Amino acid sequence: MSVDFIARLIGMILFAVIGVYWGSSLGRLANINPNPYTFSAEQYAFTLGLVGALVGLILTPYISTRPIRKLRSLLTRISAHALFAAMIGLVVGLIIAALLAFPISLLPKPFGQVLPFVGVVLFGYFGVAVFVMRQNDLAALFSSIANRGSAASDGKANLGDGRTILLDTSVVIDGRIADIARTGFLPGTLLIPRFVLNELQYIADSPDTLRRQRGRRGMEVLTELQKDSNIPVHISDIDVEGVREVDDKLVILARQMRCPILTNDYNLNRIAELQGVTILNVNELANAVKSVLLPGETLGIRVIQEGKEPGQGVGYLDDGTMVVVENGRDYLGQEIMVTVTKVLQTAAGRMIFARPDERAMNN
Repeated sequence: MSVDFIARLIGMILFAVIGVYWGSSLGRLANINPNPYTFSAEQYAFTLGLVGALVGLILTPYISTRPIRKLRSLLTRISAHALFAAMIGLVVGLIIAALLAFPISLLPKPFGQVLPFVGVVLFGYFGVAVFVMRQNDLAALFSSIANRGSAASDGKANLGDGRTILLDTSVVIDGRIADIARTGFLPGTLLIPRFVLNELQYIADSPDTLRRQRGRRGMEVLTELQKDSNIPVHISDIDVEGVREVDDKLVILARQMRCPILTNDYNLNRIAELQGVTILNVNELANAVKSVLLPGETLGIRVIQEGKEPGQGVGYLDDGTMVVVENGRDYLGQEIMVTVTKVLQTAAGRMIFARPDERAMNN
């Protein structure tokens, strides 16, 4: 039995009672000077009672459950910062209106009777509007006060206090998030919305073997993160109504909560950047920490396979960077010294081109 149906029954009974009461009153008034065509009080009561029951049956959800549902939907779309700022602004506006109400009430009629109420409405509205517009400054002020208090009590301030990082499905499946979190380079709480967990479970139950293995690896990574007491991980039931795509929900949540998204999904990266959401990309982090080599430097590399071009050999550094060695085919399976000739940065990562260092090999 739905809430709307219960509300309709209650409304039907309530409006029917009101209709009977109103009909009885109208019937008594109509029968003060009756004529042959005048209905009796009982007929008035019965007719208006039926009309009231019908009105209550139809209109009750529109004045009870549906406005409440709309209000709940609106509140879920508003960030906690905005709600907090609105409440503070409303309180400040009402205090100012209360302080001005007594001198305004001394004005001559009708101003002394009307203007106090108008002041409450105006100052309440302006208080909410001003504080919501400056909600970022207000949040920064309270955050700085909290950090100062924490620093004074602990002797130092923690950079990650109060910070939240949203996790995307792709970065959980990737698996590197566990190692990155252990290093301490992600201060704050890792927040995993329930819809991300549901998508991960859907992938783990996929009939495709590769997708199923990736989903299960993501589940194992989450379990590993939760077991580590040094990594704050929180799974939340927070959701975005009216949106089906997981990426769209993450972007909306990040905007509402004013927090970054941790991902390695290129499409999500671009969509979020266009909407002003901060992105922490694991692939960009991996490329940033790779060793920097300049043309002319020498390094040791083991040639493990042939390249695409004739005579080329290919090796890899410890961080996975590909090194293409000119004329390296003759050194397959050998570790040789090479001289860097060119460093190429691509969307997939960094590639290094080199040639065998004859001087080092002769020595």
